[in-house]
Amino acid sequence: MTNAQSGKIPVVAQGERLPTALASMAVGAAFFSLWFWLLPRWLGFSIEIAGAARWRWLAALPSVLGFAVALRCIWDFGWTGRGTPAPVAPPQRLVVVGFYRHVRNPMYEGFAAGWIGLWIVFGHASIAAIAAVAAVALAIHLFVFFYEEPTLRGKFGEDYEQYCHDVGRWWPRVRGWDRP
Repeated sequence: MTNAQSGKIPVVAQGERLPTALASMAVGAAFFSLWFWLLPRWLGFSIEIAGAARWRWLAALPSVLGFAVALRCIWDFGWTGRGTPAPVAPPQRLVVVGFYRHVRNPMYEGFAAGWIGLWIVFGHASIAAIAAVAAVALAIHLFVFFYEEPTLRGKFGEDYEQYCHDVGRWWPRVRGWDRP
C-alpha cells in the first residue's frame, strides 16, 4: 500500500525541504525574469495610459492573479515535491497540494492568464495574438498529454493514476481533492 492509499504522509524535516524550495524559487525567478524583463522588450511592448488604453489596466488583475498562481505552484514544486519546474530537476514527490488539489496543471493555467492579461495591458491583444495563444495552448496540451503525463505515470504509478481519475487536466474542481 502506498503512502497516499494509507493516508499517511511522510514527515520531512524543514531542513530537507528548504534547499529544494529555494532552488525551485530560483528557477521560478529566472522564468519571471524572462517573462517580465526580457520578453516584453524583445516583443517591443510599450505602455499607453491615455484614452481608451486606460481600461486595459483592468487586465492587470487577472494577470497578477495568474502569475501569483504560477508562483505558488513553483513554491509547491520545491517545498512539497522537492524539485523544480525544470525538467532537469523535476519534483521527487507527487505534488497534490495548493492549486494542484483543484486542477492538474495550474502552473500552465496561471502563466496563460498572466500572459493574456499582459498582452491586453500592453495593447497586443489581436487576432494574431489569439491565434498564437491557441497554437501555444495546443502545443502545451500535446506536451502534457504525450510526455508529461506518461512520465508522471511511470514515476508515481498508482498514486498519479488516482489523482488523474479524480482531478481534471484543465477544468478545476470546485472543492479541493483530498487523497483517498
